Amino acid sequence: MVGPCGSYPCRHRVSRLAAAGLVRAVASPLFDRGATVLTLTTSPHVVWHRGSVDAQARADLLGQTGVLVWLTGLPSSGKSTIAFAVEHQLLLRGRLAYVLDGDNVRHGLNANLGFSPADRSENIRRVGEVGKLFVDAGLITLASFVSPCRADRDQVRALLPPGRFLEVFVDAPVEVCEQRDPKGLYRRARAGEVRDFTGVNAPYEAPQAPELAIATGACTAEEAAERVLQMLEDRAIVPPVRQA
Repeated sequence: MVGPCGSYPCRHRVSRLAAAGLVRAVASPLFDRGATVLTLTTSPHVVWHRGSVDAQARADLLGQTGVLVWLTGLPSSGKSTIAFAVEHQLLLRGRLAYVLDGDNVRHGLNANLGFSPADRSENIRRVGEVGKLFVDAGLITLASFVSPCRADRDQVRALLPPGRFLEVFVDAPVEVCEQRDPKGLYRRARAGEVRDFTGVNAPYEAPQAPELAIATGACTAEEAAERVLQMLEDRAIVPPVRQA
């Protein structure tokens, strides 16, 4: 099911956090049909404590520039496989990299979130903030998330300086994803056992202008990872491998 997230029911977007004064409901032009979204509020007593070490100092120490590579696509499109393959290759090159994986973060950081529209947005918001910190620390960060709503991904992009958020569309037709389906979730969603499953009974908004698009139905995971590495080389995030 590929379509606009704005048409998806969003009655759960306003939560009990609003009553506590931690969030406020606003109408955002980022969402189709003026959907209501939650915007976090910050106490006026909370200020940013700036240290004496900046991002450039960390980059100089590590010999690399922090960046957030955001892999988005349907479930079973190959996002995590590619992300971990890229991480492995970067470490072999002596580069510090880390994968923020959609399933893994739900074991801790986002363990209290489900798959309602509001929870999906909060899931991406939290990961975006973690990714921002990792980029500031100088890590080459690979985020592997379905992240079906374009507006959520755009909000993460807005957190980072230009060129530090690189969107990678892992483009695989739903038929190919269903054939892979290692967890059997497509089958269960088709049977009505899994609700809010992207690609079946929940929408996915494909990127309109990603920095990189990879048709994973027509290449191997190794080839896809190489394309991500080439993108990082082309953008001077990592130096090219020297030929012997």
